[in-house]
Amino acid sequence: MRRIIRALSVLWPSFITAGVLEMLVFAVVDPQTLMGSPEDPVHLSRQAVYTVTFFVFWGVISIGGWITAILAQEAYRSRE
Repeated sequence: MRRIIRALSVLWPSFITAGVLEMLVFAVVDPQTLMGSPEDPVHLSRQAVYTVTFFVFWGVISIGGWITAILAQEAYRSRE
């Protein structure tokens, strides 16, 4: 149960932060510029660019959250 709480305490804030970051990025950047040309072997739609970008942001922010949680736990254990 403790692992689930720790996972949710990292994943939920990183989910919200990734959503906000995506809104900020795509307020400035047009996804059309990231999609490439139709002749490229991998051509993504606007929605695919939004989705991939969101999951990349979520993953990177989650990694930072996990590292912080691990370091905080180790610091707490070393005090005891």
